[in-house]
Amino acid sequence: MTDVHIIGAGIHAFGRTPEMSGLDQGVFAVREALADAGLAWSDIQFAFGGSAAAGNADAALPRLGLTGVQFINISNGCATGGSSLLSGYWAIKSGEFDLGIVLGFDKHPRGAFNADPEASGLPRWYGETGMMLTTQFFAMKIRRYMDLYGISDTSLGRVAVKAFENGSRTPHAWRREPVGLQVVMNGDMVSDPLTKYMFCSPAEGGVALILASDKKMRELGLSGPKVRGAAVRTRPRGSFEVFAPSLDVERGVAPTVLASNAAYEMAGVAPSDISVAQIQDTESGAEIMHMAENGFCADGDQERMLAEGVTSLGGALPINTDGGCLACGEPIGASGLRQVYENVQQLRGRAEGRQVDNAKLGYSQVYGAPGLSAVAILEA
Repeated sequence: MTDVHIIGAGIHAFGRTPEMSGLDQGVFAVREALADAGLAWSDIQFAFGGSAAAGNADAALPRLGLTGVQFINISNGCATGGSSLLSGYWAIKSGEFDLGIVLGFDKHPRGAFNADPEASGLPRWYGETGMMLTTQFFAMKIRRYMDLYGISDTSLGRVAVKAFENGSRTPHAWRREPVGLQVVMNGDMVSDPLTKYMFCSPAEGGVALILASDKKMRELGLSGPKVRGAAVRTRPRGSFEVFAPSLDVERGVAPTVLASNAAYEMAGVAPSDISVAQIQDTESGAEIMHMAENGFCADGDQERMLAEGVTSLGGALPINTDGGCLACGEPIGASGLRQVYENVQQLRGRAEGRQVDNAKLGYSQVYGAPGLSAVAILEA
């Protein structure tokens, strides 16, 4: 089986672009990726992509060219982008294709995500009690975690401060101004213990990545990070997830743990080998919990790591170097691919202003409702 590389990457800046639809932003990202690789749309053999609120991703075809390309729409919550990447990886790894693209874009209205529970097969009481309003659910989840493992409110604030500092250095980020710790901590309370600065916002944006087999990459005279490992895993019974908040005293294994273990095994590396990581930070607490679930620390060690700057630029393991969801916002279809885009820039040495020294292995993890996680490990 062949190795799989990312040879082109394009992005439309996240945030709010009133004059452009979500589809416009996705098409923009595709054209940027093609230009990055010096390729034409007619060269592409397959595409996978998704959008949650801006229509089917294959609506890009009339804009890009009706070439008969295989295009499959992907829908997997916030893990749509990670799932698209895995699908493209498999398509090339199997030997079926040599060159393809994965695409994600979205354009969400203002306000918190609050999906119709009945559309998800859930009872009406689930929405009536506020559990579908993700601000409330995630606050409940991190409060429980903080009580179990001694995480302070200050640590939640430090995650947000780091995010906005990194975002201020990133051209594609939405929030481009640093925010101090006192401002974060004294911000309006949304759902205790999370203030308004500790949540991401539904946003807009688009990302496209071009994947190639090792043979095709050499044939084209190009180079790009290799996908060392990629995995998607769903929740097992007992895990404490968005659509299934377990009330058991003993917490079940999270899907992120399963996905990260599978990706590490596939890549033949350990968490300690990772140079730079992008992990799901729907709110500050999510980043803290995912630090442990991805194997970067034990539960509770986050308190010390954040205080010491371990996850900041210049630290031993920089996390969410472009500001993550907190600074970029979250357009569901594009969010997971933004993480991979950032790692591609880091591994290419193109992350000006936020570049991690000697970055060799980039890690990304995105979590999506109703309880699944996608992980990808790239090698320079």
